[in-house]
Amino acid sequence: MKQILPIIFVIAFGVVMRLLPHPANVAPVAALALFGGVYLEKKYAVILPIVIMFVSDAIIGFHNTMVFVYASFILIGLIGLWLRSHKTLTSVISASLFSSLIFFLVTNFGVWLVGNMYQRSLNGLVTAFVLALPFFRNTIMGDLLYTGLFFAVYEFIKVVILSNAKHSIKVRKDSSPAKAGSE
Repeated sequence: MKQILPIIFVIAFGVVMRLLPHPANVAPVAALALFGGVYLEKKYAVILPIVIMFVSDAIIGFHNTMVFVYASFILIGLIGLWLRSHKTLTSVISASLFSSLIFFLVTNFGVWLVGNMYQRSLNGLVTAFVLALPFFRNTIMGDLLYTGLFFAVYEFIKVVILSNAKHSIKVRKDSSPAKAGSE
C-alpha cells in the first residue's frame, strides 16, 4: 500500500489538473510521464500517463485521435526511463522539449490521418502542422513548467528530508548516554 499510494496521488493530481480549466495543451501529463520514468518503478513510466488520460477522457469524452495521444505519452514515458540514468539539468530540459516535439508530431499526424479537417495529401499534412504551431508553443511552455516544477520540488524535498534525517541521526549519536557521561 505504501508504494501504491503515491501513484494514486499522482494519477489523481494529473486527472484533476487536466479537468481544471487551462490553456490548450498546457497540462501536466507529459511531465508526469517523464517524472514517472525517472522516479517511480519502471512499469509506471508507461502506465501512469495512460491511466491519467483514460480516466480524464472518460469524463471529458473519448475522441478518434486517442491512440495517437496515448502513443505519444508512452514514448514520453520511455524517454523518462532513459532520463533516469542521464539526469542532469540539461538532459531534463532537453527531454521536456523532445517530449513536446514528440507530442506535437504524433498527435498532429493523427489529426491529419484520421480526422476530416485536412486533405490526405502532403499539403494537407503540412497545413495540419502549421495550424497547430500555436498549440505547440503552449505544449512547450506547459511541459517545461510542469517538468521543472515536479523535478525541482521532488529533488528539493528529497534533499531536505535526507538532510534532516542525517541531522537527526547525528544528533541522536551525539546525545547518546555513553557520550554524555564521558564529557
